[in-house]
Amino acid sequence: MRARLVRRIRTFFDRAGVLEVDTPALSVAATPAPHLASFRTRYHGPGALDGQALYLHTSPEFAMKRLLAAGSGSIYQLCKVFRDGEAGSNHNPEFTLLEWYRVDYDHLDLMDEVELLLTAVLTGILPLAGVHHWAWRDLFLEFAGVDPFVVTVGELGGLLEKHAIVPVGMQDADHDDWLDLVMTHVIEPRLGAGLVFVRDYPASQAALARIRPTQPAVASRFEAYLNGVEIANGFHELADAGAQRSRFRQELARRDRRRLPAVPLDERLLEALAHGLPDCAGVALGVDRLVMLACGARSLSDVLAFPFDRA
Repeated sequence: MRARLVRRIRTFFDRAGVLEVDTPALSVAATPAPHLASFRTRYHGPGALDGQALYLHTSPEFAMKRLLAAGSGSIYQLCKVFRDGEAGSNHNPEFTLLEWYRVDYDHLDLMDEVELLLTAVLTGILPLAGVHHWAWRDLFLEFAGVDPFVVTVGELGGLLEKHAIVPVGMQDADHDDWLDLVMTHVIEPRLGAGLVFVRDYPASQAALARIRPTQPAVASRFEAYLNGVEIANGFHELADAGAQRSRFRQELARRDRRRLPAVPLDERLLEALAHGLPDCAGVALGVDRLVMLACGARSLSDVLAFPFDRA
């Protein structure tokens, strides 16, 4: 099934004229996102990088944006990515990601293409039981009964208690962490079957997306759920190098407040943005989760040849 789906993915992008690329898994920089933990290693050998700490990528995003800034045009990549501390029925520390970027697209265009891709790839395997679109705020109003832009942490704690959910390890959590807990434990289980797109996330939850000056401000970001499983995350990409540096610094400050290790910023990415990133939108889609859903399996371990504990 994995081989079948990957063939169809490549056929889809070949027909769309999107170029397949290959970028390094190791970098001298890492993502500063507080919710992502990079595996760290060290190189020993000839050259200027002897003894240099290196990080396995959590996504090929930064390198792919450097290619976009160099004039690659629309591109995609199928690759292994690595995230420390993530294991469970829907998580494996090493997993396969499909990531693609479309020049002259915004996040709304890309949602349409995600639907087209999934329809083409899953034809005859897993029919889509409808396609639904939600604004992030409306999901909270409908399924949790609160306005996420005004609700307090105390009220969110009471809501979780009402649903018999006991928060663990939330001592250093901020408002967005509590909202995410409600999203994953209260709202996501009620999304139902089919393909569900959620858009208009708060600006604080999209460090790499453009922000729209609405009231309140929202990010040009979406997530896609297939039969209740989060499968893709996309953005209308931020192209302003100064704004991106500022957001990275804010994320480093959040890491510091949570007593997480500091990580070096990707100065080469920031240089590429300063050189000029074309107007584009990008999305990352979990291939292992797609295989799991296509097979009707309940855990990633059922569709990985060697899960983390048997690698």
